[in-house]
Amino acid sequence: MITLIGLGGAFGAYARYSTGILIKKYGSGSFPYGTWIVNIAGSLILGVLTSLFLSGEISDGTWYFSGVGFCGAFTTFSTFSYETIQLLQEEKYRIALTYVMSSVIIGGLATVVGLFLPTWI
Repeated sequence: MITLIGLGGAFGAYARYSTGILIKKYGSGSFPYGTWIVNIAGSLILGVLTSLFLSGEISDGTWYFSGVGFCGAFTTFSTFSYETIQLLQEEKYRIALTYVMSSVIIGGLATVVGLFLPTWI
């Protein structure tokens, strides 16, 4: 179990870093799109995986690798928090508020959509 979580976490961390670099390369402005996109996508993926796990459609091993390991390392609350503080220190209050509110609301909605997505397909 620990090995599966560790391997999934390694893949998740690599995917997060690569996605952030790619988005930063093509993005501009003060809004932290890389972390935002990763966290929303991770919320959706975790919702789907949770639904599949709870319904018995994926094994414990798959859950530990993908849900706990991959999604746990792919999404990042610490970076979200740091970027929010950075925006506040730069007095970019509107961007910070938009970042926090949209992350929480859209992330929550993405998780709900993910939970129901397997039943809709």
